[in-house]
Amino acid sequence: MIQYIRNTLNPAAYHGHRKSPPFFEGWYYKLVDSTETHRYAIIPGMFISDDPAQRHAFVQVLDGATGRSTYHRYPPAEFSAAEDRFDLRIGPNHFTAEHLSLKIKSEELEITGNLHFSDLQPWPVTLRSPGIMGWYAWAPFMECYHGVLSLDHSIAGELRVNGQPLNMTGGRGYIEKDWGKSFPEAWIWFQTNHFELPGASLTASVAIIPWLRSSFAGFIVGLWHEGVLYRFATYTGACIEKLDISDGSVAWVISDRLHRLEMHATRTEGGLLQAPTTTDMNRRIAETLNARVETALYSLKGDCPELLFHGTGRHAGLEAVGDLARLRP
Repeated sequence: MIQYIRNTLNPAAYHGHRKSPPFFEGWYYKLVDSTETHRYAIIPGMFISDDPAQRHAFVQVLDGATGRSTYHRYPPAEFSAAEDRFDLRIGPNHFTAEHLSLKIKSEELEITGNLHFSDLQPWPVTLRSPGIMGWYAWAPFMECYHGVLSLDHSIAGELRVNGQPLNMTGGRGYIEKDWGKSFPEAWIWFQTNHFELPGASLTASVAIIPWLRSSFAGFIVGLWHEGVLYRFATYTGACIEKLDISDGSVAWVISDRLHRLEMHATRTEGGLLQAPTTTDMNRRIAETLNARVETALYSLKGDCPELLFHGTGRHAGLEAVGDLARLRP
């Protein structure tokens, strides 16, 4: 019980110690350089299967500019993680919230280097609401859990990609993670922290959530603006006013008693990532780092809505997976 409480209140740390299969855990680093020419998603993780042959650690790399993705597999013995904090090693690679060190050399990709992150903006963790999942984080039977380690931060350091140096100093980053038994049947997720106004960040997801003997479409949205985190979620009492999904876009409007958030994401082609099922990391999902999300936040306190924020987020990560019609209200 003590370990369960410690894990719940520390969403960033590895939760897989002494876990029975099936179980997966993965962290997601989004990296965009200062010129906004180069953008990468680096995804380290661990997959624990009933089949010992399928148990492995991994590091996925998605090149957002080209859509090319690579999957680098490591034996379980080459994975180690601290018990009480986010600090893990996968082969020669090292990952924390403040630091990333890569030494990947394969036929498909060679990427090495060290990056340091500062001024992180994590989603607040409290006893009542331990992270982005709110009180749902305390439920011991969720299919998939989610955490946001930093909505926005600065990057310093250099990578070398296939022999070419890439200066990442002055770039911007974002870090999140997922863990549990499997990814949902269907979901939409997008994230951007490249608005006209520096420091603004948006993360939004809606997914099919199994609950007891049924399921529902649950959502979590956070807009970080001028030091304030505006939260809209199933557990906060917010509601979906509109969710229109087409091949080229996602138009989503949500509101609560105090605010309305309007989002229009433009979908573009991307690369294929590997995602967990209960048996293997064999589910293929498409993700782009080239989407754009027009965003408008309104205050509903007065007689007529007051615009608090408007901007278009660039270099947005976006996934739309499964039977999306089930996500509509």
